[in-house]
Amino acid sequence: MIGRLQCVVLDCHYPAGLAHFYAELLGGAVDRPDPRWSLDEEWATVHVPGGMVLAFQRVEDYHPPMWPDPAHPQQFHLDVEVADLDAAEAKVLALGAELKDRESGWRVYLDPAGHPFCLVRAHSAE
Repeated sequence: MIGRLQCVVLDCHYPAGLAHFYAELLGGAVDRPDPRWSLDEEWATVHVPGGMVLAFQRVEDYHPPMWPDPAHPQQFHLDVEVADLDAAEAKVLALGAELKDRESGWRVYLDPAGHPFCLVRAHSAE
């Protein structure tokens, strides 16, 4: 091992707003004090249950990915496991997500800054 993942950082226009979107989606604390970085209008964080940290940095001339346009690739996306796709969809749409595609076991959305993420149906342990 060379290192340990500190956080995942997403570019956006409005870091605080996107941090609150993901806190509602995944749970966790927005802008919890952490000695690893400062928090201001340019940077926001969400400490999600389990220890992972998502960070959001302001980019003045931010241009979101254009899923599924290969000329403007998605760069990365998050898969979020849920027990009930329909119930989870209603909640993320109410938070400001945009539905882009439906499949039988997963759905693709854009967050308020245009980053794609998927809700995937949880599989029961057999």
